[in-house]
Amino acid sequence: MEKPLVEPIKSAPNKEIQELVDFFNETLGFCPNSVLTMSHRPHIAIAFINLNKAVMKNEGRVTSALKRLIGFICSESAGCRYCQAHTIRAAERYGAEKEQLENIWEYKTHSSFSEAERVALDFSLAAAQQPSAVDETLKKRLYSHWNEGEIVEMLGVISLFGYLNRWNDSMATRIEDDAVQSGKDWLQPISWEASRHGS
Repeated sequence: MEKPLVEPIKSAPNKEIQELVDFFNETLGFCPNSVLTMSHRPHIAIAFINLNKAVMKNEGRVTSALKRLIGFICSESAGCRYCQAHTIRAAERYGAEKEQLENIWEYKTHSSFSEAERVALDFSLAAAQQPSAVDETLKKRLYSHWNEGEIVEMLGVISLFGYLNRWNDSMATRIEDDAVQSGKDWLQPISWEASRHGS
């Protein structure tokens, strides 16, 4: 599409959403156009932002950086260029190692990833597929590194990005300049471009 399916609103419609939008200003450095599009129906935006905050809350070993890398792998699997750029930007801002950002494509073999991280990212890739490719073998691998609560946290991220990938690709959400730059900075191995999310 040449333009988004629905244009984002110009500003938060009420104080409640504005306060919640501040969460993304901290995460990404700007408010995503996806949130401003959802805000045509404020109750959807509010529910989404609160779910995002709950899912991304750092409970321990599933770090904020790993959660963003999980989101990236889901978005790569779905082909959503908008979310690929957002997740790689957020991973950088939340402390992912430069070596991991540069070698996310080789996570299965690159020395900057631990075996626990590899399993988490394999889980992301399998769970993001339709139908899900999570099987007994992957379950055993997961439980060799992560506990039930941590697996729930990871699947929360995967499921959240299932929603976001579908929303942003179908909406053709216009990507923000800072996210475009992050895509160009980190995602050259896939010849990243804004694609349907361009202005």
